[in-house]
Amino acid sequence: MVGLEKTVLFSNLFQLTVQATTNPMDEGDMQLINKFDGDRDRFKSKKDAFMRSKLKLTDVQEESMAEKAYRRIEEMIVMRELSPGTMISEAQLGVELGCGRTPVREALQRLKLEGYVDIHPRRGALVTPVDVLKQLELLEVRRSLEELMARLASVRATQAERKRLIELADDIIAAANSGARLEFYAANKEIHELTAAATHNEIFVKTISAVHGLSRRFWYAYIGEEQLKAAAGLHADVVNSIAHNDPKQAAENVAKLMDYLESLTRRAIDRRL
Repeated sequence: MVGLEKTVLFSNLFQLTVQATTNPMDEGDMQLINKFDGDRDRFKSKKDAFMRSKLKLTDVQEESMAEKAYRRIEEMIVMRELSPGTMISEAQLGVELGCGRTPVREALQRLKLEGYVDIHPRRGALVTPVDVLKQLELLEVRRSLEELMARLASVRATQAERKRLIELADDIIAAANSGARLEFYAANKEIHELTAAATHNEIFVKTISAVHGLSRRFWYAYIGEEQLKAAAGLHADVVNSIAHNDPKQAAENVAKLMDYLESLTRRAIDRRL
């Protein structure tokens, strides 16, 4: 449509130019000038709107690719596909993930802020080691955030969110019982994301997502099969109490889960000393 209007616009301009070189201007010429000005303004307006929509679409696509890159690289680090000490390049990751370097660069900057990587100019990104001592510091922060999240989600979750939380409670227990670590990781991650989303507080979601990411990395590195089953049961208790709109019980179950995670962390520290 824009192309057709552009053709009409230039046709009117050509007609006006021919008349101006052969005859003096009359009332009809002024009408043609006014029509040309109107056509030009309409064309410019539509062109500007078209370009804004294209730019907006490009921004959305870039944001989407950056989010996908972030999630996949985080998963590769947590699952130890990229082990601590690995030096990775933007170009290499871009090829592997099927995206450009800009989304990868944005994802790595985000992961740097969350402690997954260190950026080395002209060399790449270095996957950082898992710091067991820092996990205790993380749990101090996480304990209060998890309790607040459980209370808020218990009250604010939609029916669809509650239904999905109950399903995830079953999923994480099934994954732990079968020793399927990848399925456990997926269920655990969705539980974290959905429970945070159920608070319906964007600031809270952004705050706790980084904490959850660093916690997942630690547990995948140090948790064994038996601990997997116990952790799954405690997560399921929290999720079910949230789903059944019981904030008091949800907070109590969070305290039990945090106590268990802290005991595992201290044991991991003792083994390293």
